[in-house]
Amino acid sequence: MAVVFLLYVVAEVAALWAVGSAIGIFGTLGLLLAGAFLGSWLARREGGKAARAFMETARSGRSAHNEVTDGMLIGLGGLLIMLPGFVSDVVGLLVLLPPTRGIFRRAWLRRIEKRAMSAPNVRSPFQGGVIVVDSEVVDTEPKSRKDHPVIEG
Repeated sequence: MAVVFLLYVVAEVAALWAVGSAIGIFGTLGLLLAGAFLGSWLARREGGKAARAFMETARSGRSAHNEVTDGMLIGLGGLLIMLPGFVSDVVGLLVLLPPTRGIFRRAWLRRIEKRAMSAPNVRSPFQGGVIVVDSEVVDTEPKSRKDHPVIEG
């Protein structure tokens, strides 16, 4: 994980250096600010669409795993947009845009399904597996007087 973070930092510095050399410091800062504003607007718009799609799917009683995954990806894209740098902005915008978000969603769901299938004795809920939950029933209704013996006298 440390190597990935180090590579990310090196890529961000290289991108900032390249853009700064090409258009200057003020142009680079302006481009970073414009990307942040555009990204935050897009994240807000796409987040609202995803929330409405989730509510519609939930009301219809269908499985909403696509809508939930879209919501998580939009949150990730918004976070990446807020990080300073061009690499994170480009990746964040790719995650926020609906056509490319669909690619990320399918890849994510395939990865989750592979992990679920590789777990011992567990079937994927996406393929109609049965999930058993251990529970007990607790009666919250007060018992009437007839249920208890009355001792008089």
